[in-house]
Amino acid sequence: MNRWLRFKSNRLGYWSLWIFSILFGISLCAELIANDKPLIVRYEGQFYFPMIQNHPETVFGGDFATPTDFLDPDIKKNITQGSNWAVYPPIPYSFETLNYFSKQPNPASPSLDNWLGTDDRGRDVLARLIYGFRLSILFGIALTIVGVVIGVLTGALMGFFGGRFDLISQRIIEIWSAMPELYLLIIFASIFNPSVLLLIILLAAFGWMGLSDYVRAEFFRNRALEYVRAAKALGLTNAQIMWRHILPNSLTPVITFLPFRMSAAILSLTSLDFLGLGVPPGTPSLGELLSQGKANLDAWWISLSTFVVLGGTLLLLTFMGEALRDAFDARKSNPLTGAKA
Repeated sequence: MNRWLRFKSNRLGYWSLWIFSILFGISLCAELIANDKPLIVRYEGQFYFPMIQNHPETVFGGDFATPTDFLDPDIKKNITQGSNWAVYPPIPYSFETLNYFSKQPNPASPSLDNWLGTDDRGRDVLARLIYGFRLSILFGIALTIVGVVIGVLTGALMGFFGGRFDLISQRIIEIWSAMPELYLLIIFASIFNPSVLLLIILLAAFGWMGLSDYVRAEFFRNRALEYVRAAKALGLTNAQIMWRHILPNSLTPVITFLPFRMSAAILSLTSLDFLGLGVPPGTPSLGELLSQGKANLDAWWISLSTFVVLGGTLLLLTFMGEALRDAFDARKSNPLTGAKA
């Protein structure tokens, strides 16, 4: 409770958590916000839900038995005339939708149809930002979880057992950390088809080592305390002592570093996508948008909007990390009582 109060006392970190949570929640509903299919259509007395089930355009008065393009002016006219109506998302474009009916050449500047313009293929930039932001955050969460699990496990084993096991493990980590990570990513990207899962595996293979050092130090310090000796005297196994007693008292560096690890994961994904070594082509990502901005310097709206989203995300995570660090700092006083924890 005291830690939560200390976290709330850091107003910048507290409001950053709220803003980040709201933006992430909105991105999780991206299909309801940015989609080229209506949420619901009432046509000739029947209700249709195009986002759930595809219908040929002949159902809505079209000429061909092909999937309905709800951005086609004729289809839009058919489903909105008379007693027919349709409810479109606020942004009537998905991340892969090509705006064939744009009045400007691609990349088109911001307009009423495309609020942040289009990229060089005619895809809506705002829609790709929303989907790309969601992908970046989910990727950061997944990579952070995997890295934390591996880092905590290895650091706990080294710190608790120490001795020869710790010495050998440290030498192995030193050898592994000397491996050229970028070269390995380039090699694997040329061998395997690019995918998010492959990126998580490759980045997690190197991202756990920094955290394991902090956990190792905490376990090495706590294993010599009296409560651990008492637990051993009561006959608890090593696994029980590590899990029930030492780990809860060693999580401070793990928790305080979570936002910063997420920031590093998002930056890694963005950098690899910018270099063309990240997610598969066509996948909405911030790095791919930055690459388009670099290739189209006159289309300032692409790079500017992407930089604002990326920079804002990293700033929010940094403020949250600083607030967490203050919350777990025992030297900080209780905001209500003024006493130190």
